[in-house]
Amino acid sequence: MENGKHLTNSVSEALHEKQPRVKHEMMDWLKAIVVAIVLVFIIRWLLFAPFIVEGASMEPNFKTDERVVVNKMIYDFRDPKPSEVVVFHVRKEQKDFIKRVIGVAGDTIQYQGDQLYVNGKKVEEPYIQRAIQDAHAKGELYNNVDFPNGTITESKVPEGYIFVMGDHRNNSRDSRAIGFVSIKDIVGRADVVFWPIDNAQWVKHK
Repeated sequence: MENGKHLTNSVSEALHEKQPRVKHEMMDWLKAIVVAIVLVFIIRWLLFAPFIVEGASMEPNFKTDERVVVNKMIYDFRDPKPSEVVVFHVRKEQKDFIKRVIGVAGDTIQYQGDQLYVNGKKVEEPYIQRAIQDAHAKGELYNNVDFPNGTITESKVPEGYIFVMGDHRNNSRDSRAIGFVSIKDIVGRADVVFWPIDNAQWVKHK
């Protein structure tokens, strides 16, 4: 009888000792989950953000429905550079665009046919050179909207702004139509294509 009572007491003591340990482990898991959620929030909303490409304006380098990771912090440390691919907010249309930086503050832009000039110097665009060559082989121009034009007559990029164009020059609504883009409206730089997985790659900014 005493052995049975002793066994019962031992089990009771073991359970009593285990309860604080279980509670401690649960608290550790809860803290880990909270930290993970905070990190996801920081990464998702403050440092990086996903963006879905809509339309053909950045072909052949970006296709509609592709998902890209946007680096939201890079321009907190420096201004955008020519040939970088950026995502920015268009207030009048209440949506985000993805385009390529062609000119920065102080640059004078001239775009006629398929010839791009920045500050009077011809600029080669390797990221669309193949597309230009294919169009020329068909006896066509790759570009169908020159700059300056009847919509945007000023050719010099103001301080605090950039000039952008889509890679698909004959199918892009960009600075040739909406004007210069304020640096304040830039969401960030497109750095990685992550979906579809077969197209996953680092974005080339040259």
